[in-house]
Amino acid sequence: MADQRRLTEQRADGATLLIFYVLALLVVPARFTIAFVPITLPPALFVALCLAVVWFAAHLVDHLAMAKGRNAVRTLLAAYVVLHLTTYAIATRRYLPADELSVSDSALVRIVAMAALAVFVCDAVRTGERLGRLLRVMVGCLTFGAFIGLIQFGLGVDLASYVTLPGLRVQDNGYSALESRSIFFRPAGTVNHPIEFGLVCVLGVPFAAHFVFQARDRGEPQGRWWFALSLLSLMAILSLSRTAIIGLVVTGIVLGLLLPRQRGLPLLGVGAVFLGGAAAVVPGLFGTVTSMFSNIEDDPSFQGRTKDYDGAWLEIAKHPWLGRGFGTFLPSKYTILDNQYLLTMIENGYLGLLAFVLLFLGGIFAALRARALSKDENIRGIAVCLVGAMLTSALGAATFDSLSFSVATGLTFLLIGASGALLRIAKQEAAVRTAPVSGSPAS
Repeated sequence: MADQRRLTEQRADGATLLIFYVLALLVVPARFTIAFVPITLPPALFVALCLAVVWFAAHLVDHLAMAKGRNAVRTLLAAYVVLHLTTYAIATRRYLPADELSVSDSALVRIVAMAALAVFVCDAVRTGERLGRLLRVMVGCLTFGAFIGLIQFGLGVDLASYVTLPGLRVQDNGYSALESRSIFFRPAGTVNHPIEFGLVCVLGVPFAAHFVFQARDRGEPQGRWWFALSLLSLMAILSLSRTAIIGLVVTGIVLGLLLPRQRGLPLLGVGAVFLGGAAAVVPGLFGTVTSMFSNIEDDPSFQGRTKDYDGAWLEIAKHPWLGRGFGTFLPSKYTILDNQYLLTMIENGYLGLLAFVLLFLGGIFAALRARALSKDENIRGIAVCLVGAMLTSALGAATFDSLSFSVATGLTFLLIGASGALLRIAKQEAAVRTAPVSGSPAS
């Protein structure tokens, strides 16, 4: 009881530090990097590295409320990092061109930082209320980015390009801030690319829906969460990305199947009305979206994604088990692969692909297990949201090279860690619920 009281009375904790990470990831435009370091270091990645140091230091003592002990998600993250270190060691043992070696070094730093971030979430967020607080901030930041995207779509003005921040410089990522498809601008919000923008908007949709129901149950104002849900859903569609459209469908199916009927069915009905309203308000939108799927085999974009698959399998055959090295298959030097699973097989081999897939499966397992253990509707609702987010992110990885995009990667690892944290919270709740009452006779 003393430990639980300390967790609830302290003002700042792991969730507080993670809020700084979310702000750096989702509010600061993704094109910014820290100016005074020799490598490409976005602010969010710097915060993640700091959290890694904090996590390590906190585990050296027993009074900072850092969770200890086994957790399925943490175990899979450890295996993922070990495999990347092994691949890096083997790749750098042989000759690598200077450009590939440089990118491989920075890629290893990035992936270790992301795994450390997920572990920090898993161990440092100890209560359902603090996890909910973190996710509410995440939805708010995603909504801010979606609003920037709405201005880009409607007016063709990129507000993010007018932002300047001291100590940061703009890194040219080779993407246009305002691409176009059909007669529409494709928004990117504060992230790097419309596909990434559509995916991160979809990842926020189930959590916004959860907070709508939570506010209703608590008798709190629901307007801001309805606004967030509507804007995120709208911008996922207006990103004109197949990844986002498929993600919305997957999210709707998961929520419809796993939420209680009195929540899932009305939500699907609201979604159908919303889609009809969006098509009516934005003339030509419905035709543009359906054309992305109706003649997909003749679509130059789709053909460009698949024409390099044969060459990819030839690369995989050269280093089948551990790959050629993470980050060494440079798109500027070889080709762009819009499939993270194929790219993972090239750079990390079949074992790397297995470890990558297990991260998603582990996150889904942890969320479903937490849902089964908990009697708290808030915990159960968050679990359903995490299942939808993990499935969406896993499917998104098949449609673009997701680990090459900092915001999509950072958000995915944040939610993987949240699944581990939720499992810890649900187990703690179940242990308290089943513990014998003090003073009662032993059974």
